[in-house]
Amino acid sequence: MSTFDIETTISQLTLDEKVKLMAGADFWHTQAIERLSVPLIRVSDGPNGVRGTKFFNGVPAACFPCGTGLASTFDKELMHEAGKLMALEAKHKGAHVILGPTCNMQRSPLGGRGFESFSEDPVLSGLSSASIILGMQSENIGATIKHYVCNDIEVERNSINSVVTQRALREIYLMPFQLAMRDADPKALMTAYNKVNGEHASQSKFLLHDILRDEWKWDGMVMSDWFGCYSLKEAVDAGLDLEMPGKPMIRVPKSMAHAVQTKEIHMNTIDDRVRSVLKLVQWCQKSGIPENAPEDADNNTPKTTAQLRTLAADSIVLLKNENSILPLKPSDSIAVIGPNAKVSANSGGGSASLLPYHTITPYEGICKRHGKDVPYTIGATANKMLPALGPQLTRDDGSVGFVGNFYLEPRGTEGRTKIDSFNLSSSFIFLVDYMHEKFESKLYVDFEGIFTPEVTGEHVFGAAVFGDAQIFVDDKLVVDNKTKHTSGDFFFAQGTIEEKGRISLEKGKPYRVRVELGSPVTSQHYKGIDTSIAGAGGIQFGAMAVLDARTEITKAVELAKSVDKVVLVTGLTQEWESEGYDRANMKLPGLTDELVAAVVKVNPNVVVVNQSGTPVEFPWLDQVPGLVQAWFGGNELGNGIADVLYGDVNPSGKLSLSWPKRVEDNPAYFNFKSNKGQVLYGEDIYVGYKYYEKLNRPALFPFGFGLSYTKFEFSNLKVGQDEKNFNVSVEVKNTGDKAGSTVAQVYVGAVDSSVERPIKELREFSKVKLQSGETKTVRITLPIKYATAFFDEYEGKWNCEKGEYLISVGDSSDNTTVKQSVTLEKGFLWSGL
Repeated sequence: MSTFDIETTISQLTLDEKVKLMAGADFWHTQAIERLSVPLIRVSDGPNGVRGTKFFNGVPAACFPCGTGLASTFDKELMHEAGKLMALEAKHKGAHVILGPTCNMQRSPLGGRGFESFSEDPVLSGLSSASIILGMQSENIGATIKHYVCNDIEVERNSINSVVTQRALREIYLMPFQLAMRDADPKALMTAYNKVNGEHASQSKFLLHDILRDEWKWDGMVMSDWFGCYSLKEAVDAGLDLEMPGKPMIRVPKSMAHAVQTKEIHMNTIDDRVRSVLKLVQWCQKSGIPENAPEDADNNTPKTTAQLRTLAADSIVLLKNENSILPLKPSDSIAVIGPNAKVSANSGGGSASLLPYHTITPYEGICKRHGKDVPYTIGATANKMLPALGPQLTRDDGSVGFVGNFYLEPRGTEGRTKIDSFNLSSSFIFLVDYMHEKFESKLYVDFEGIFTPEVTGEHVFGAAVFGDAQIFVDDKLVVDNKTKHTSGDFFFAQGTIEEKGRISLEKGKPYRVRVELGSPVTSQHYKGIDTSIAGAGGIQFGAMAVLDARTEITKAVELAKSVDKVVLVTGLTQEWESEGYDRANMKLPGLTDELVAAVVKVNPNVVVVNQSGTPVEFPWLDQVPGLVQAWFGGNELGNGIADVLYGDVNPSGKLSLSWPKRVEDNPAYFNFKSNKGQVLYGEDIYVGYKYYEKLNRPALFPFGFGLSYTKFEFSNLKVGQDEKNFNVSVEVKNTGDKAGSTVAQVYVGAVDSSVERPIKELREFSKVKLQSGETKTVRITLPIKYATAFFDEYEGKWNCEKGEYLISVGDSSDNTTVKQSVTLEKGFLWSGL
């Protein structure tokens, strides 16, 4: 591995070389300076797995449960192990730095990337982040905590101005970063796209220098989000070390040299930025990963699978279990119904998505555990776009999938140049990072496969595209997204809506499908587009038989009548929850709610398994006896669900988010939108449960809530105090007949205060596993300065007021069964970590 002395290297670098180090070399690498033995390093998405260097046709990887799912384990040790496994994955992808974890806040259930972050609560978010970072960096893989800060809405995300009070900024939005810095020292930090109080986060001296460097004394490396650097002088002066990706849009050598020569940017400031980059590069040498290391899928092992299965199962939250309808028994006569039953909702969309080693659907997991296939019907469709066509196609040799042939000229050109050919199975194809030595800007791709319908009748085909696209079936044009072109949310709002077309097909007859794609530069609809951003564009294409919605519900009702119990799998997918756009509402898609109501009407023994990264509405909740929240569960989601449903794993997950009854109930309802480029954080510090408690307005399910197949009891709370800490101990007993785990959640509230404060706030937590009848004493240390503080805007510091504080312990925010008051005899102010 390369070795270099940082200060010596800085003294020997030319200005041109320094400028190169301050921006990416390409999409995933920093710049090497070979003559001074400075190697490049590789970074890789992301928050729930390590994709590697390719969006298109990448190397398969481990997909972890989404952030809200991981945080719902409330298990710091388990998250530490997850971080270690992510680091191992990074080594198999040749990545020195992981672009995660994400610790933004869920102001609203509708945030497009809400699934990717951990929690509405800053302490749960911060301590979860710290645990994962510690796991990653214990294996010498750097972590990148992101997105700093207030990147909590996707609409107009590159320009929107988040208007927030200093108190809320400190107590809610910066606190997860502050706790992660205090406990884990992440080696890198990624800035947010948005503005905060009128200034882009990536060029804010207040955020990047005054707080991060000066107050917190952090000395890691700050990078921009991809294409999230907006200025030359301002960003360099503020403390943005690295513009990503490369080739840079802002920090081009000519402009940087001019700014230095004209004394607009001081050379010492340039050296500071370079120093931070070199520190990270030097630290990463401990990983032993060589430059441009090959990527492999060799970590797809039984051990990895077992770890992912544990994470999936332990993240699941049992929300309702009337009459002990769960756990299921193998002898139960069951049917599986629902739009998500045969869908691998392993991840949300955007930078969190990746090609998984494998996926287990809920239906597959249930059948495997049940010992045989169980009856199934879809009941209702819930797809935002048509089901992926790729897995429904076969190649000429009979294998599943299709062929993609890449050309430099359009179809019909005599002797056109073919530069690549791939056997593919995914019909979500993102070519922004596609590279070939002959490809410069224009690219034409023909995707071809054989479609054999399972039913006779009308079928609908569709495609959304970043570029131009047309779909032909036996050379007949069925979908035209070339001459028709309507802008939509696809590909981070650069693409179109899904154009659809219908055609009648016969069951069992093979049809040759051809999907023609032209890159954005070939399209009249993208004149003047920057090819360095657009690349070769992208496409998603799908197809399905046209279904009669009422007929499908009737089929489900008839099936439900024939069995003892129904497992009804509902939810969202990465089409609904994704980077790039927010949800329009909290409702389940299509006729899902009608399906549930119809099924439970004829069979009251229904267990609903819901998969989503953030809350959805359950208008039928009073009618169903069983409800399980399964999140986006990663590779092993289906097995994790089956483990909980059949009692092989006693559920121990606790909600990382309050679950409102309706979207109108959530505290950000009036303010979760752009008002001419501005979003007001009007709920201030009252995010999530702090709002519901302050108004005495119960949520449908409270923060920290989750049932078990056994019962627990908290007692004998004791609180000691020394100069720096409250020392809490509490006895927890398993009073039921099964082994299980629960979470001791410690909340602190000021009995009297000079300012308005939440009723109580989570300050720490500890997961405890107990055998039936067993009692354990849980001991938790609360630093007084964090347990009692609010941010005093007048003083510009944290204020720990003298007086009485109530410490409450329980298993959810609305079930703190043991309490004890404690007095802080002398108040004080503080800043820093």
